[in-house]
Amino acid sequence: MPIISQSSYQPHWPFTNPHVQTVFPTLFRKVTGVRYRRERIETPDGDFIDLDFSETAADKAVVILHGLEGDSSRNYVLGMVKAFNQSGRDAVAMNFRGCSGECNGKLRFYHSGDTADLHTVVTHLSEQYRYSQVALIGFSLGGNVVLKYLGERGDSVLPEIRKAAAFSVPCDLASSSNRISEPSNRIYLKRFLRMLRKKIRMKMQVMPDFIDDRGYETIRSFKEFDDRYTAPMNGFKNAEDYWEKSSCKPFLTSIAVPTILISAADDPFLPDSCYPRMEALENPFLSLEIPGHGGHVGFVAFTEQGRYWSESRAVEFVNA
Repeated sequence: MPIISQSSYQPHWPFTNPHVQTVFPTLFRKVTGVRYRRERIETPDGDFIDLDFSETAADKAVVILHGLEGDSSRNYVLGMVKAFNQSGRDAVAMNFRGCSGECNGKLRFYHSGDTADLHTVVTHLSEQYRYSQVALIGFSLGGNVVLKYLGERGDSVLPEIRKAAAFSVPCDLASSSNRISEPSNRIYLKRFLRMLRKKIRMKMQVMPDFIDDRGYETIRSFKEFDDRYTAPMNGFKNAEDYWEKSSCKPFLTSIAVPTILISAADDPFLPDSCYPRMEALENPFLSLEIPGHGGHVGFVAFTEQGRYWSESRAVEFVNA
């Protein structure tokens, strides 16, 4: 489909600054009124995934996937849950393995290309809840999972899945991993590595013979982290092998349900290769919208309903 170059998102100063957009929601936003019901489902390999339901007795639902080291309690997830509840849909916030407050049972945990767990979730919803329509919503890493999953499945995607929206997606993991290691993004990288170390230490308590964090303080990039942890824990040769096989970009032309990918032009984490213009032009099911501003998972707005622009845009697209 045509690339949507004229986005309706037009923020004012200081939200024309990408770092303000990226940091402001974490520091200052508070979403209230969402009540979850947690359900734990078993995975085919004997592990578990925790789902948080916010229900309105609707026959339609959205499944929301968080970003790196996020969970269902993050404001960007809560904001999207609330917006879809208000529009008449149930919301199911998926916590990736190890992200629901309890260490998962296997050595592996989540990663950018792990679409099997998403398939487990949507299959569970199809078999146990009988929603007539399901939309998939993903942020950053979760957006990569959504887009890769849809591309992998192509025409064989479950018939209930009718729409998808993804925000701030690192479609090319190699280049985005290199971008976040640049000096201007060091503060974000350090935060992610600090959070990931906590996850490693949780895993060490469960299986100390298989994982440790000795010398962790020497890790200075996602490549070093992925070489040491992500790749071997998930069956990849190294970081490059993981990035190549897990990036959603090669799968975008195979998406067969109406999908919108929205990434701000000023996203500090995304180089040009993460804006799949050619793929969008080649696939009638894929729309690419590139607002001039928005940072990474920002899109701050001040409305009477308290919605951010990304939430209004997702509801508009999914319910159209």
